Amino acid sequence: MINTENKLLVAFTGPSNSGKTSLIVKISNILQDREFKVCIIKHDPKDKATFDYRGKDSDKFSQTGANVAVVSPNRTTVFKKNTSSIDEICEMFGNFDYLLVEGLKTLDLPRIAIFRNKLDEKYFEFSKAIAHDDTIKDKDLPLHLDSLDLNNPEQIIDWININAKRVKK
Repeated sequence: MINTENKLLVAFTGPSNSGKTSLIVKISNILQDREFKVCIIKHDPKDKATFDYRGKDSDKFSQTGANVAVVSPNRTTVFKKNTSSIDEICEMFGNFDYLLVEGLKTLDLPRIAIFRNKLDEKYFEFSKAIAHDDTIKDKDLPLHLDSLDLNNPEQIIDWININAKRVKK
């Protein structure tokens, strides 16, 4: 299925070190190789990610409490003092084909839970599918969730193309 009319939105969830970021990177690379525009949102629930370095001009500006944008020839970085809704972020990204979200389980998006070695039932209620490696046996999976091979990003992209939330471009 080729995505031409809709933006496709999907989320990934799971415990730390389960492979969420690695999977999202693989999927993003494949989709971009196919000339799709991909955007990624990473949730930072503990507010521990750092993007600025102490003492640099952008940090000094940010310390004033103002929202700050740093514009360079190859990127724009925005530092806001408040959180953004998914709609605001989508608007900021502009035109894209796929939005891949890591975390943010409160968003109403189809969600793939990622597991290695052990299942964690607390992710089931938010998920439509489980991507797992061979350390998790199919017989242990809940029947109401689709089972995906964590090591087969093509299969996961096929699932996304069928199940992702569609938003008109």
